Amino acid sequence: MIREFGDYIPLKKGRQLSAGQLLERFLFDRKKQYDYVEKLSGGERKRLYLCTVLIGNPNFLILDEPTNDLDIVTLNVLESFLLDYPGCLIVVSHDRYFMDKVVDHLLVFRGDGLIEDFPGNYSDFRAYEDSSDPVAKSPKKEKTDWKDPKAKAKLSYNEQKEYKALERDIAKLEREKDALEGEFATADWDTDKINEESLKLQELINSLEQKTERWFELSMKLEE
Repeated sequence: MIREFGDYIPLKKGRQLSAGQLLERFLFDRKKQYDYVEKLSGGERKRLYLCTVLIGNPNFLILDEPTNDLDIVTLNVLESFLLDYPGCLIVVSHDRYFMDKVVDHLLVFRGDGLIEDFPGNYSDFRAYEDSSDPVAKSPKKEKTDWKDPKAKAKLSYNEQKEYKALERDIAKLEREKDALEGEFATADWDTDKINEESLKLQELINSLEQKTERWFELSMKLEE
C-alpha cells in the first residue's frame, strides 16, 4: 500500500529511505507491513497515515499542534524522523519540548500585528527574554527609591521559594524525559515494554506541563 505513494524518500547528507525502511522506522516490522489496515490499532493507523504523507517526498511540511493528536510513541518516532528531514518545516505548537527538539527558528507573535523573527528554539528564546529583562536594563535608581512601594518584591517569600523549586524540578524532569526518549530511540523493547515506558513518559510530560504552567504564572507576576 505505502509504495503506491512512493518508493524512496531523501534524507539529509544524501541518505535515503525505502518505503519498507520508513515503515520500520515508524515501528511496523516486516510481518506487520503485510497486515490488513483494519487490523491496525488507532495509533498504528495514524503512523501509517504519516508514512503515506512522508513517502510522497514533500519539500514543505506544516504541523498544526501535532502533540494534541499523536500518542507518545508516534511523537518520538516523528521527532526522530524530522531531525533527518531535508525540507522546510513549519510547526504550530504549545509544546515547548517538541519545539526544542525539531525547530531552529521562531516567529514570535507579540500581539497587535507585531511578529518578531528569532533564530533558535524555545529554550533559547526564553533565555534571551530573561537576559533582556527591561528591569535589568533600567537606569540605576536613587537611594531613596527603596521607599517606593513599586520597588518591593512582587513575589511573597513562599512564592520565591516555590519559583526556585519549580526551576529545579523542571530541569530535573526535562533530563529524565530526554533520557527516556533516548531509550525509546535505541532500546529494543517489545510492545508491552513500549506501552509501560510510554505511560511513564506521559506522566513526566504531564508533570512538566503542570510545573511549567505554574512557573509561567509566577514569572508573569515578576514582569508586571
